[in-house]
Amino acid sequence: MSHFHRLPACRALAAISIACLVCAFAPLYAAADTADSAGAADAPDPGSAGASPPALDEVVVIAQRLNEARNGIQTQTGASIYTINEAAINAQPGGDNQLLNQVIMQAPEVAQDSFGQFHVRGEHNGLQYRLNGIILPEGISVFGQSLDPRLISSMTLITGALPAEYGLRTAGIIDLKTKSGVIDPGGSISIYGGSHGTVEPSFNYGGTEGRFNYFVSGDFLRNDLGIESPDGRSSPDHDHTTQYHEFAYLEYILDESNRLSAVLSSSAGKFQIPNRGNQLPGISNADGTPLMVNGQTSFPSDALNENQRELNHFAILSWQHSQGAFDVQTSLTARYSSLTFVPDALGDILFDGIAQNAFKQNVAYALQSDASYKLNEDHTLRGGVFLQSDHSKSLTSSAVIALDDAGNQVSDVPVNIVDNGAKTEWIESLYLQDEWRIVPTVTVNYGLRFDKFTAFASGHQVSPRVNIVWQALDATTVHAGYSRYLSPPPFELVGTETVTKFVNTTAGAEVLQADTPQAEQANYYDVGVQQKISDRITVGLDSYYKQSHNLIDEGQFGAPIILTPFNYAYGKQYGVELTSSFSAEDFTAYLNLAWQSARGKDIDSAQFNFGADDLAYIAEHYIHLDHEQRVTASGGASYLWGHTRLSADFLVGSGLRADLTLPDGSSIPNGAHLPYYAQVNLGASHVFHLGDAGTLTTRFDIINVLDKRYEIRDGTGVGVGAPQFGPRRGLFLGLSKSI
Repeated sequence: MSHFHRLPACRALAAISIACLVCAFAPLYAAADTADSAGAADAPDPGSAGASPPALDEVVVIAQRLNEARNGIQTQTGASIYTINEAAINAQPGGDNQLLNQVIMQAPEVAQDSFGQFHVRGEHNGLQYRLNGIILPEGISVFGQSLDPRLISSMTLITGALPAEYGLRTAGIIDLKTKSGVIDPGGSISIYGGSHGTVEPSFNYGGTEGRFNYFVSGDFLRNDLGIESPDGRSSPDHDHTTQYHEFAYLEYILDESNRLSAVLSSSAGKFQIPNRGNQLPGISNADGTPLMVNGQTSFPSDALNENQRELNHFAILSWQHSQGAFDVQTSLTARYSSLTFVPDALGDILFDGIAQNAFKQNVAYALQSDASYKLNEDHTLRGGVFLQSDHSKSLTSSAVIALDDAGNQVSDVPVNIVDNGAKTEWIESLYLQDEWRIVPTVTVNYGLRFDKFTAFASGHQVSPRVNIVWQALDATTVHAGYSRYLSPPPFELVGTETVTKFVNTTAGAEVLQADTPQAEQANYYDVGVQQKISDRITVGLDSYYKQSHNLIDEGQFGAPIILTPFNYAYGKQYGVELTSSFSAEDFTAYLNLAWQSARGKDIDSAQFNFGADDLAYIAEHYIHLDHEQRVTASGGASYLWGHTRLSADFLVGSGLRADLTLPDGSSIPNGAHLPYYAQVNLGASHVFHLGDAGTLTTRFDIINVLDKRYEIRDGTGVGVGAPQFGPRRGLFLGLSKSI
């Protein structure tokens, strides 16, 4: 309950921070308000008691204007921007039946990984999700995804040297805009399914009643490929999943300048951990005899029964005010997430030396307020505050076999080690920036950001940011930027296990050092150019360089599929990416190509997860990060022929990292990479117009049409668990009826 005791202090700090922000803008806003009032004195107030309800067209106009004002609060000046809208999502194979990560992987320099993860510009995680500009507190989920493409009107990936508005997680900002019932009324009910026992019914609907607008969606998913196959089979053993997602966006337009909105989201997933066939336990005592547990020394891997359950719920309440040159949005957010891992009590000890029941829970509360003021034609000021408190709880019960000092078991009866912990984190952030148009062709966005956090570790930093955009020619735009970053370790994932409790057991660590993960500090540089070759063809070239201290990485080190953060003392990442797009009346296409290098040196936290030889090597050498993929490409095309759409997309990768085994039997961590791979997907859809009954849409998709068997992970490398393979060929059918 300790995290509740400090909430009044958090509210007090929030009030002070908002008051400071309001004071900074108040004289400017007052002037604008005075100027506006002269022309509006006689106009009726749509929100007053005597005013009649606005017509639907008026509500639409107000909603669109408020959306534009909300978008204007956030600046993307000088950053690298890639947007995928609703039409582009629906044109891809799978359409909005895809998981969100599959949509994002079509953006530039996004490398595919196992467990549905992906990596942007050589970062392991470091992603911040925003919904209508509102930061979503991070959850604990590994396999499940709490958001799906059905609820978004557009998705923007923002990378590069970010303006001062963006902080804490800086590898990429994934900004999602929700659908709105007033702008896109109506909806659909759908069924989608096919290979791997996939069945996915879903619905979405939006509408308006006077000033009240809403959009709701939901789906249920079950299949037998919940996690990537560990052995390349199309139907792996013990890989069933059931998941649901529910979402609601509600808004009430108070008047022409104000609206309240709320977001409610709930998701849950149950996942079986898939088994590799024909594997036998390989743990032995020091004297060479096989480990014995409850009288058994053998266990068929096909019979392992491990399961994981993940929950994610969040709610957001926002108020937006937009009048004249002043716009502000203030939001309160609450999020609950939990992960429960249930082991195979006997099999896990025989295979891994430990069977661990693990429960992790995180409850987060956040306040965010962002404002912008257009001072004049050349200056736009922006500022904001973000406060967050989250409380994490970790409960583990580990069954292990006790060993004597020589490394031989003293009994075949497991002993239980209980190791529980809890901690509260506090985050406080402020920023102020100015977008200055120096001359008509040159705009500079400069500002300062302050971040402070207190958790397992603590830190603070003032971070300068500057971006320049130059319209060199009518069709040529050049941008360059520098950003200083502070990124706290992912609090909800930091382990609380006491390493010494496992000494002289089958789960004992070779290295007992367990320094606390620290915040990453980095200098980031980005230069790029975009060229519009014609009205139909646009190409872009972007390069970046990042130098960091305490570079944050994550690994999966135990049987529970829970990622654990650690630091490299030094890190350097750089790369270049090429983007291109073509758009004609009925045909669109895009191609993204990227090259990168991502390296780290000297692991200086959570050392107990590593072997002594690896730690010694990495202390003296820069090594490739396990998630580095030197070459990544994505592309696609879509053609509309009457009411029929044909589409294709692909992913190409040079392979994530793996250990390099030398002739003398030693190895270089992450010294090799897996083979190149390519996955091609095809889709076709047709819309039947049924007159007054609306429309019926059918679709047919083939995922991995060439049935390429390729490895995402081979089970070696720093922080890499079991092998995982990409999806084999899958055939899927869908029906969607408008409502």
